[in-house]
Amino acid sequence: MDITEKINLISRPPIEEVVTEEELLELLKTNSNPKHYIGIEISGFLHLGSLISTGFKINDFIQAGVNCTVFLADWHTLLNDKLGGSFENIRKVSKYYEDAFKLVCPGVNIVLGTDLYDSKKEYWSELVQIAKHMSLARTMRTLTIMGRSENDEKIDLAKLLYPAMQAADIHSLDLDIVHAGMDQRKIHMLVKDVFPKMKWKVPVAVHHKLLPGLTKPAEVKPDGEVAKMSKSDPNAGVFIHNSDDEIRTKIKKGFCEEGSIENNPVLEIAKNVIFHEFDTVSIERPEKFGGNVSYDDFASMESDFAQKKLHPSDLKQAVGESLVKIISPIREKLSLSEELSNLIKNSC
Repeated sequence: MDITEKINLISRPPIEEVVTEEELLELLKTNSNPKHYIGIEISGFLHLGSLISTGFKINDFIQAGVNCTVFLADWHTLLNDKLGGSFENIRKVSKYYEDAFKLVCPGVNIVLGTDLYDSKKEYWSELVQIAKHMSLARTMRTLTIMGRSENDEKIDLAKLLYPAMQAADIHSLDLDIVHAGMDQRKIHMLVKDVFPKMKWKVPVAVHHKLLPGLTKPAEVKPDGEVAKMSKSDPNAGVFIHNSDDEIRTKIKKGFCEEGSIENNPVLEIAKNVIFHEFDTVSIERPEKFGGNVSYDDFASMESDFAQKKLHPSDLKQAVGESLVKIISPIREKLSLSEELSNLIKNSC
């Protein structure tokens, strides 16, 4: 595979930006097997965004010859008060996350935060070095990476360690490419600012678009982003353990305003998940409503929807059935005991 093909694979949807494309090109010219990672907090049930869309993107990297790692951030999970702040809970759910990513992304490496810290004695000294280059003000601004606000008066001191630890993880893993959702952008920009001052390798940052929740957005941010699909809201997301009928029903109820392509979660799923896996999406409908139609790319589907040639109910039916084909085999192979299921439910 030539470099152009690799870049096209890496930068295809749901990727929203590469910082920078020139750096990625130079990296691939000199390194045919660069080291990648994505850090994952361990919290609720895995869903369409956290496992499927993310996992499909990891597979793009693997196909491009990249050495991929999913970093299960157990200590970060504890710092962020997830799973009841219990390390025993975090340990149990970590195995579920590990099994899920190994299933969706064959060939991916799994690294647990605890194992990294136990194996690298210089980690904590490097963490302190990074922290020396971070002002308190910038650290507070960076807390959005953990879903916190810099104006939160109840932030405990431990949470201020989180951004510096995430930067130290990147250095400790000797990474060439750091990959995350757009919500993690601030930490990668901090790394690009701080690492050169320390004469450390600066990785390329690749950010994917977050799948929006299925409910009508109550608020649209100035940058156009809407609330991401959440593990804590059963109505806003499609979860891996939903039944086929639950998947169909959730998509059927999803917000999908006729003719509107802005902030449309069903279209976003079609673009970033369905067309990632299927070359063609077919829609069956009566002749009086235009008859059957097939789309070989998302652009043509989006265009028809914008022109009201494709009705929301027909789009939803096609997306729902396609998701069933994707999720059902994963759900059947990913075991989740009643004990673990109850633990997650009661800790969210």
